[in-house]
Amino acid sequence: MIKPAETVAITGTSGSGKSTLLGILAGLDQPSSGEVVLKGHDLTRLDEDERALVRARHVGFVFQSFQLIHHLSALENVMLPLELRGDETAATRATALLEKVGLKERLHHTPRQLSGGEQQRVALARAFVGAPDILFADEPTGNLDRETGQSVIDLLMTLNREHQTTLILVTHDPSLAGVCQRVIGIEGGRVIQDKGL
Repeated sequence: MIKPAETVAITGTSGSGKSTLLGILAGLDQPSSGEVVLKGHDLTRLDEDERALVRARHVGFVFQSFQLIHHLSALENVMLPLELRGDETAATRATALLEKVGLKERLHHTPRQLSGGEQQRVALARAFVGAPDILFADEPTGNLDRETGQSVIDLLMTLNREHQTTLILVTHDPSLAGVCQRVIGIEGGRVIQDKGL
């Protein structure tokens, strides 16, 4: 069980099942057995459309490869999840969050005009703009150099504390795992370690 506002790192070698577990917890994949309950919804009993609705209401994502839409500006990328909900405050909220992550001067730049660290900050802003209850992050520092990765870790944890979001992340980065309250080690698809700080 993962508690509200808890920060959890899932660690393990490549091929150990970390990303598969993350996909199951987020309702992107179905487990072969067992249950996954997210915000009171048993995801294993829902069809894909129902799981998508639960994700839209409660979940944010950050990916290693950023997953930004290349023809949209930073501002438009962050506004998109809010616009899909019909939120008329999308531009105001997205601008405020991009300013908070240090991209005030880069609002109208496309991903190709941004560095890797800037793209990941846009991805963080997009993930948090909808005020998700749970944020799933798959190797959020994996494509970044050490210094940029550390600044993204600091930003991720700051935003997480401010928003009181439950954070579940997959990482090979010991410095990122080390700032989480709990570390779950995976090997061969099985939990081999579950320790809190």
